[in-house]
Amino acid sequence: QVQLVESGGGSVQAGGSLRLSCAASGYTFSNYGVGWFRRAPGKEREFVAASSWNGGSTPYADSVKGRFTISRDNGKNTVYLQMNSLKPEDTAVYFCAKGKTRITYWYSASYDYWGQGTQVTVSS
Repeated sequence: QVQLVESGGGSVQAGGSLRLSCAASGYTFSNYGVGWFRRAPGKEREFVAASSWNGGSTPYADSVKGRFTISRDNGKNTVYLQMNSLKPEDTAVYFCAKGKTRITYWYSASYDYWGQGTQVTVSS
């Protein structure tokens, strides 16, 4: 069955960096897009970044553009989210998700499987 397992979360001070990983299994990873979302306390889940099947298209939310970088290693069935210049408002549970097609989008309906999430806490 499809599984997505996030790792790499933790606590960091503002201005610091973290690298999240998401290991996928149970499907042909290289055939599908993948995305990162987050849910902050008391807020709705929101789109962070996505990658098409080959990494050729990588849209970002405006709030993270220039600070976060999504990348994927199809040989390792893993997608990464490098987060730099972290801010307290980046505090959230971060989820990775499998896209329904090769090209992924910002809206959650374009994804069909989700990981359990990893907590990121940024202190000021």
